[in-house]
Amino acid sequence: MRKYVIAALGGTVAGAILATQLAGPLIAQETGKTGSVYEQLDLFGDIFERIRGQYVEEVEPKDLIEAAINGMLTSLDPHSSYLPPDDFDDMQVQTRGEFGGLGIEVTQEDGFVKVVSPMDDTPAAAAGIQSGDFITQVNGESLMGLLLDEAVEKMRGPVGSEIVLTIVREGVADPFEVSIIRDTIKLTAVRSRVVGDAIVLRVTTFNDQTYPNLEEGLNKSIEELGGIDNVSGIVLDLRNNPGGLLNQAIKVSDAFLEKGEIVSTRGRNPQDGERFNATGGDLAQGKPMVVLINGGSASASEIVAGALQDHRRAVVVGTKSFGKGSVQTLVPLRGEGAMRLTTARYYTPSGRSIQALGVSPDIVVRQPVKPELAEGETAPDTAEDAPVRSEADLRGIISNDSMTEDEKKVYEEEQKQAEDAAKLRDEDYQLAYAVDILKGLFTLAPEPRE
Repeated sequence: MRKYVIAALGGTVAGAILATQLAGPLIAQETGKTGSVYEQLDLFGDIFERIRGQYVEEVEPKDLIEAAINGMLTSLDPHSSYLPPDDFDDMQVQTRGEFGGLGIEVTQEDGFVKVVSPMDDTPAAAAGIQSGDFITQVNGESLMGLLLDEAVEKMRGPVGSEIVLTIVREGVADPFEVSIIRDTIKLTAVRSRVVGDAIVLRVTTFNDQTYPNLEEGLNKSIEELGGIDNVSGIVLDLRNNPGGLLNQAIKVSDAFLEKGEIVSTRGRNPQDGERFNATGGDLAQGKPMVVLINGGSASASEIVAGALQDHRRAVVVGTKSFGKGSVQTLVPLRGEGAMRLTTARYYTPSGRSIQALGVSPDIVVRQPVKPELAEGETAPDTAEDAPVRSEADLRGIISNDSMTEDEKKVYEEEQKQAEDAAKLRDEDYQLAYAVDILKGLFTLAPEPRE
C-alpha cells in the first residue's frame, strides 16, 4: 500500500503542471467532437428536408429514414443491415424452418449479388443454381447499385409465380437466364440415410429444428443398421449449408464432443467475449467421423467443422469453406423492425479466426464437373461400362466348395455394397470419398479387447 501511495504522490506535482497545460486543449477537443456530431446530424436534417420539399417526385419520409438507417448499417460490412417489420417477420419464420421464396442464400460482393448456396430440395436447387453464381438481373431488371435487401426484395413474390434470373457463372463465357417458379420453402434441417454401413447426416441449415432432427435421424439410422457396433462411422455433410443459429451450431458440435471448447466469440470490448464448451456424451459413441464442406459452407457450418477438426474428432474433406467468421446480433427496434449488427468474431478451439479465410479441409476433394449434354445426347460408354466376363460366366466351371451358404451370402452382400459404392461415386464423388475414408478407418481400427 505504501508504494502505491508514494507513486501516487510522486505523480501529483507533475500532474498538476500537466493538468494546467492540457486541460484547456482536452476540454476543447472533447467539445469539438461533440459539436462535430451535432453538426453532422444538422446536415442530415437539412438534406432530409431538402429532399422532402424539392425532389422531383413526392417521397415518403418513412422510406427516406429507413434508407438512411440501412445505408449506415450496410456501410459497415456485408452482414449488418436494417430489417423493416416485414423482413424481420420473414427472418423469424426462416429460423422456425418454413418460408416462401426461391431457396437461396445470398450475399453481396463488390456490388454484385452472389449466391452463397442453394438449399436442398428447393426451386433454386432444382433449377441448377450453384454456389458462387452471380445474379445480375431479375426479370430483365439490373440489380447493380441496389442494396442487398433491395435485391432480395425483388426476388420475393407470391408462391407459384415465375421469376427469371440472369446468372453469371465462372467458367461459362456468357450470362444465361434461369426461370424459377417460387414455392413455399419447407426446410428439413437434417436428413439421415445409410450408405453401406456408414451413416450420412445431411445438414442443410441451422434453425430451431437442426439438433432435434439430427438426434432423431442418427438414432433411426443406428437402429436400421442393427446397433452402433455395426456402424463404421458418420459422415456429417455440411456442403452448401449457409449457416444459421449459433446455439444450434454449438449443440451439433457438442453432440460429438466429450469435452473442450467448441467456439469463442470476441467483440469490441474484451469483457463481452464468450466461450462455449462441450458437455459429456457423444451421440456417435466415438465412431470415426468425416465432415464434408465446400465453398457454400458458411458461418454456423464453419463453427462445427472447425470445432470437430481442431479436436481431431473428424477428418474434414472437400474444398475450402466460405469464410464468414463474424457473429450478428439481432436487435428488435421500435416500430417492429430490427437491426442486424455484426458484434463479434468467432474463433475455433485452437484460437484461429476463419474470417475471410475459411476452414481448410484436411483432404482436398473437388467434385468433378459433369459434362453438359445436348437434348437426347447420352454420355459416351467407357471401358468400365462394358460388360466384363469372369470365371463365373464360363460353362462347366468348378464350384467353390470352400464357402458355406452363409459365407456366400456375406460375400454377395459385400459385393453389392461395393457396386453401390461405385454407383455413388458417379452420383456424388465427394460423398463416396468420405464413405471410403470411413471404411478404411473402420478396417484399420483395433479389435476391442474383452
